[in-house]
Amino acid sequence: MDMSSILPLLQNATELGLICSLTVLALYLSYSMLNVCDLSTDGCYTLGAVVGGMVVLQGHPYLAILAAMGAGILSGLLTAFLQTYMGIDSLLAGIIVNTGLWSINIHIMGGKSLLNLFGKDTVFSIAKNAFKDTPVHEYSNLIVIAGFVILAVIFLSLFLKTRLGLAIRATGNNPAMVKSSSINPAIITIIGLGVANAFTALSGCLMGQSLKSFDINIGTGMVTIALASLLIGHTFFGKRSITTRAIGVVIGSVIFRLVYALALRMDIPSYMLRLVSSVIVIIFIAVPYLKKQFPLLTRRMSVASKRRAK
Repeated sequence: MDMSSILPLLQNATELGLICSLTVLALYLSYSMLNVCDLSTDGCYTLGAVVGGMVVLQGHPYLAILAAMGAGILSGLLTAFLQTYMGIDSLLAGIIVNTGLWSINIHIMGGKSLLNLFGKDTVFSIAKNAFKDTPVHEYSNLIVIAGFVILAVIFLSLFLKTRLGLAIRATGNNPAMVKSSSINPAIITIIGLGVANAFTALSGCLMGQSLKSFDINIGTGMVTIALASLLIGHTFFGKRSITTRAIGVVIGSVIFRLVYALALRMDIPSYMLRLVSSVIVIIFIAVPYLKKQFPLLTRRMSVASKRRAK
């Protein structure tokens, strides 16, 4: 590969990685901080793309972002409500909401499975026109996406340091202690998942506006991709400050997309890419565990060899 083909590949992978990093930040809040495994991610991501796309079709690309985030909040509130007040396990609640969102998304799209935004203004086309005849014209999409990600990281970093953010972190660590402090962990969980799913829907909305044409399966596999990116970020930035860890998961998302892009360059069939995602998740979960087990394994082997020597 020459430089002329590498640079567009890196730019495209970085753009996709940054868009998906918003979903990874959502998982960082729900999974790492709140200790809730939200499996409604795929449906919520598609919901953000669909709601945002329908508003774009009405000629309101900026309002589409707010509408998508609002829909994401509602999705998160429903998932959390099923967990906290209906007694449904968090994993099952996520699966139920994810399944229901498929039908809701189809309904919002008017019974169609494909949404086409060609010829309509998006935040990206507006930025491209704004940066016309400037040196950064080719990077306008990257600038827009990076702007959203920077704002998201700043918001999340500040939010998790507020009293409400501290309550979310405490609920994830020890719900019993939070309850004994006269704080309702159910309400905290509902707020936390609402905020997290707003990020997921924003990610889907930006992806939809970026692609300009997508189908109902746009969010399929996003929970695996986001989890893999989250684990990559935690591997390199696990025991750091909140801001550094948030930046770390963004970097993890970009790294994951670069690996994805390289896999495509190696002519791996598209149907094998989900297997690639699964292998990456396995590696980044297993490696830290095996690293901890290695000294113990070495000690056992040393004792066994001494016994054989005797």
